Amino acid sequence: MLRILLTGLVLAAPLAVQAQDYLPNLFDVTVVETWDKLNVREAPDGQAKIIGRLASTAKGVELLDRDASGKWGLVNVGETTGWVALRFLKPQATVWKPAELPLALRCSGTEPFWSVKTVQKGLIFSEPDAPERQLSLRKVMDRGIEGEPTRGIIAGDDKGRLTAFMRPEQCSDGMSDRGHALAVSVILDGQEQPSRMLTGCCSIAP
Repeated sequence: MLRILLTGLVLAAPLAVQAQDYLPNLFDVTVVETWDKLNVREAPDGQAKIIGRLASTAKGVELLDRDASGKWGLVNVGETTGWVALRFLKPQATVWKPAELPLALRCSGTEPFWSVKTVQKGLIFSEPDAPERQLSLRKVMDRGIEGEPTRGIIAGDDKGRLTAFMRPEQCSDGMSDRGHALAVSVILDGQEQPSRMLTGCCSIAP
């Protein structure tokens, strides 16, 4: 019986670790000399072409993905993405608190262009040639899994309501080579205009 219990614990341990290991999340550059920079490479390989560099003091680096080995992470640098050795990144305290949104959350989409960002009192929704809408955050829902970024969002103002579903998924904004690890679907409805559905990508980088 003891052997069975110990085997079960050994098997369960990796799963418990993985449950806390969702992306995206924010990391700080570490163990890089102050005079040096962290290389960002074209591929997850120490011999791959260098396409950018992160300062030794860089904080809030958004990790988008990991390679199969778990030793390299995908990040944005400039207007593209590249790979850094994960041994030079340390995780920040989790930004995914239960039933909350990250303070630096920004989402946007194209065709039509739109954006939404978190502010202290809720959300601000923007579209070209239209006044910004300050929306009160009415409800944020999660799936009850610690650290997982899936979120349901309900916000609104006197003109109507915004309902959104944000989920971890590799996402492209169609306008640049920057990567995103969150996709979002948004429904806008209200009395002053027809209901609409928008799609886009989100970032949590400050």
